[in-house]
Amino acid sequence: MATDTRQALQQILATPTIPVYYNSNPEECKAVLSACYEGGIRVFEFTDRGAAALDNFKVLKELAQARYPDLKLGIGTIKDSARAEAYIAAGADFIVCPIMDAAVAQTVQRHELLWIPGCMTPTEIAQAEKAGAQLVKLFPGSVLGVEFLKAIKALFPDLLFMPTGGVAPTAESIHEWFSAGVKAVGLGSKLFEPDTTSGSGHAWLSARCRQLLEWAQNNKGGS
Repeated sequence: MATDTRQALQQILATPTIPVYYNSNPEECKAVLSACYEGGIRVFEFTDRGAAALDNFKVLKELAQARYPDLKLGIGTIKDSARAEAYIAAGADFIVCPIMDAAVAQTVQRHELLWIPGCMTPTEIAQAEKAGAQLVKLFPGSVLGVEFLKAIKALFPDLLFMPTGGVAPTAESIHEWFSAGVKAVGLGSKLFEPDTTSGSGHAWLSARCRQLLEWAQNNKGGS
């Protein structure tokens, strides 16, 4: 396993709650990344979901290199090799896909980075395993649910799983997923719903991340 791949995977397993985020405003992106880091987050997934995505990713990468050197900053919603190459050139530490695509796998692995494909069926998971995946994103988690993971996990004893979509920032949701056998969780819009009682700033987000990490750490050995 390449060093970059190993380091990214090890960091995901060590701090297994991953914010999944996009915003068109670069200043808000920086504020959110900083708040998450303050809350203990060490793996952050930006997403390629808007016209400003690549430019804003570069802004975040510059911030991370200057202030958060131990942060693994990856990019999600990658559906083709050309887009993967663009973000790899911009310094992505790992690549997350909503789909299983062998060409993207080859591109990412050629650069010796961690590739995390999105899968929804046992066939896709098997294809991902053959393509060299170590960690598989179960997507959408809200549709698949923990019972799907429990049903198929024994078929893939050498794979690690991470749901994205359908994971709530609650003790119950974190416990449910980790008890079913996931090794990490990705949290999107529900993580970033502002706490209107906390005043201005992003202290609420730091506190929420800190709490999520505590729940995840307490449940990591659940399966």
